[in-house]
Amino acid sequence: MTIKIDALDSALLAELARDPRTPILELASRLGVARNTVQARMKRLESSGAVRGYPPNVDLQALGFAVHAYVGVELDQNRMDAIVEALRAFPNVLEVHATTGRADLLVRIAARSQQDLLAIMQQVHTIGGVKHTETMLALATPIEYRALPLVEHSTRNPGSA
Repeated sequence: MTIKIDALDSALLAELARDPRTPILELASRLGVARNTVQARMKRLESSGAVRGYPPNVDLQALGFAVHAYVGVELDQNRMDAIVEALRAFPNVLEVHATTGRADLLVRIAARSQQDLLAIMQQVHTIGGVKHTETMLALATPIEYRALPLVEHSTRNPGSA
């Protein structure tokens, strides 16, 4: 479901991104609107699926997972669902995207070391239907996943990319 958002929704999302545990009354004060307005906006954003939750932002490197890799997986097309389910069982698999191009899946993996990554990749290769993988190590992450700049841009410039 696609919903239209405005500058107030964008500002509310920015405040929640900074601190998801900010009380409603404080959000209302920061945004210069009534508490009921903030509650209604949050409910609309949540019920539409635009906001899926308020999880903590976990720094995996601080927890000892210093190696991050992106793995392109070529696979037997008839086995995609089974392969995705097998990857779901790996706790080190952070994301899986179905893609176009040579790789059918792009898999993001976090590991404690290169040896740990090698062991994970060896397990991935045992999944029936996996034909070939190509692993790229992330050396640094100068821009973390972010959605707010796009949200803010789209509310300032409706209809633009």
